[in-house]
Amino acid sequence: MKFNKYTIKILVVLILVLGSGIVFFSGFEINRPSEESPTKAVNAQEKIPVPLPKQFNLAVDSFDVHNNKVERNQFLSNILSAYQVDPVTISKLADKSRAIFNVRKISAGNPYTIFTYKSNPQKAAYFIYQPNPIDYIVYDLRDTLNVYAGKKDVAVRLETVSSDINHSLYEALQRNGADPQLAIKLAEIYGWAIDFYAIGENDWFKIQYERRYVDDRPVDAGHIVSAVFSHKGKELSAFYFQTDSTTKGEYYDEEGNSVRRAFLKAPLKFSRITSRYTKRRLHPVQKIWKAHLGTDYAAPRGTPIIATGNGVVTESAFSKFNGNYVKIKHNGTYTTQYLHMSKRAVRSGQRVQQGQVIGYVGSTGLATGPHVCYRFWKNGKQVDALKQNFRETTPLPSKFLSAFKAVVAREQEVLASLNVVAGDALASSTELTDREEKAL
Repeated sequence: MKFNKYTIKILVVLILVLGSGIVFFSGFEINRPSEESPTKAVNAQEKIPVPLPKQFNLAVDSFDVHNNKVERNQFLSNILSAYQVDPVTISKLADKSRAIFNVRKISAGNPYTIFTYKSNPQKAAYFIYQPNPIDYIVYDLRDTLNVYAGKKDVAVRLETVSSDINHSLYEALQRNGADPQLAIKLAEIYGWAIDFYAIGENDWFKIQYERRYVDDRPVDAGHIVSAVFSHKGKELSAFYFQTDSTTKGEYYDEEGNSVRRAFLKAPLKFSRITSRYTKRRLHPVQKIWKAHLGTDYAAPRGTPIIATGNGVVTESAFSKFNGNYVKIKHNGTYTTQYLHMSKRAVRSGQRVQQGQVIGYVGSTGLATGPHVCYRFWKNGKQVDALKQNFRETTPLPSKFLSAFKAVVAREQEVLASLNVVAGDALASSTELTDREEKAL
């Protein structure tokens, strides 16, 4: 086929135009953003920073990490001297640490961590001591010596436990997988109404409480959120409620009345009664029949003795028969006295609060063994403390009742869902809350 010059020129122009169009429009395709572009996907991944592994808020990529526990008769000096830290530096560290943590309180069995340089695995860069599962002390051994305290992240979970009581409250909690320290918290809540030294086999409890976790391991129990305790056939409820975030919460019954009373049942959280108030008793030392106008609670020597009510210490002294004793005037009607202490913890004229430690169990004075004799005066006359019934309560202000009732309804539903189990059966559950405390 033959083409004249004019036809050839037209074909050349068409080819040039077509080629330019392909290049032009393909440019749009190349520059268009696309989620399917493998190049863009790689670039996007490259921009995501990869967090460095940390311990105690320290990046560990440049160090070798050594975890250990303090051994008996081991101190800061012989721990650090094994990692090329000279005595002068150790002395300076101890001085710097004084305001934060006394190095003399480093205890056997507690964990510590040493960061050493990768270039010199025998030389310490950091020493971290943990006095408890939450707190830690960092000793920076680099060029500028520094000491500071930190806290591990703490997760707070709501847990529940319920059980009857076969032998002791402590044992029932432990067997059901709960923190046994809840026994002390229950004694603080119900100390006005329950004889914890005389819990019966028909008693039972249901509790919802906070438990704190570090590194997904339980470390201790927080406050009890709600509870019902059946003692001698009577059910007693307690619900924790805060009127606002700036005030400390209190425990109230389902009607909004404070569970706190003017006096606790006993001056010891856990003990047993060895002798009751009576007008005629054979004295264990004098071997004669005489009145015993008090209640004796036996407990190991050194057990803390607490004030059963608010008041002012009128006497803190020693006498031949009473031994070390404390006497507290609570108001114009009531006075209490605590005898045979090994040591007194308050002085005359001092104001004390209910539950405050005022001394420790001993056997001073006319006593055959460690115990506290608790005496109670009403209008100047000694009476049986166990027969006193204090019903006065402080109600929740009416403006908070609506919010409180909503809390009660929610907590009652939780408690009602718990079955009281016997023996070793487990009745506990956990629920991770949205509360994570980084500094408590």
